[in-house]
Amino acid sequence: MTIDYRRAPVRTGLAVGTALVLLLAWEIAALTDVIPTRFAPSPSQILGELGGMIATSALWSAIGATLYAWAQALALAVTAGTAIGLALGSSRYFSALFGPILDFLKPIPSIAMIPLVIFTIGSGKNAEVFLATYGAFFQMLMSSISATRMIDPVGRDTADAYSFGFWTRLRYVIVPSMLPQLMTGIRIASNTALIFCITAELLMGMAGLGSALGAAGSAGNLTVMYAYIVVIGIVGFSLNTGLLALQKRILSWHESYRNEAA
Repeated sequence: MTIDYRRAPVRTGLAVGTALVLLLAWEIAALTDVIPTRFAPSPSQILGELGGMIATSALWSAIGATLYAWAQALALAVTAGTAIGLALGSSRYFSALFGPILDFLKPIPSIAMIPLVIFTIGSGKNAEVFLATYGAFFQMLMSSISATRMIDPVGRDTADAYSFGFWTRLRYVIVPSMLPQLMTGIRIASNTALIFCITAELLMGMAGLGSALGAAGSAGNLTVMYAYIVVIGIVGFSLNTGLLALQKRILSWHESYRNEAA
C-alpha cells in the first residue's frame, strides 16, 4: 500500500503521531529520571500547569500584548519592505544608490541596537515594535526584490505593447507575478517579527510572553517557564498555519496549488 503524502489528512496524521511518540518518550524518560525533572519537567506536568494557566487572565493578557506588537511590526515590515523592494528591483539606479546602505544594515541584528533604541525611543512597546520591524523588514525586502526581478518579461512586453496604464499593469502583470514569492516572504517575516517581539520582551521587560517567560525562569518555576515555551510554540504555529491557509486561498490559481490533492 502506497501512502499519498500529498493528502492533508495523511500529513496531519503523521505529524500528530510523531509528536505523540516524542512526548511519550519524554514522559517515560522523566518518570525513569533519565531526564531529571529539576531540569525539564515531564510533559504531563507542563500540560497540567498549562491547563491551569488557560483559565487566568495573565496568560491571555501576555498573548494579546505580544500579538499586538507583532501585528504592528509585520504590517510595517511588509508595507515598507515590499515598496522599497519593488523600487530597488525595478530600477538599477535606486539599487546603486541605496543597495550598499541596505547591505550594510542587513547583517546588524536588532538585538545589537537595543542600547540605541532605549536611548532614543525608550523601553516601551514602541521600542519592541521598532526592533521587530527592523528584523522582519529585511526578510520582506529580499523577497520583494527577488519577486520584482522574476516578473514575466513576456507579460511586461505585452503590457507595453497594449499601452497598459500603471494600475492595469500592477493588477494584471506585476502583482500576479510577485505574489507567490511575496507570500513566502510574509510568512518568514511573520516568524522573525514574533521572535524579535518575544526577545525584546524578555530582555527589556515589556509586557508579553517574553517577559512572562523571563519572570518564571527568574523565579525558578520551571514548570511555568516550560508552559510559556509551549504557548509561544502554539502561537507561532497558529500564525504560520493561518498564513499558509491564506496563501493557499490567495494563490489558488497558481500551478503549485491548482493540482494539489485534497
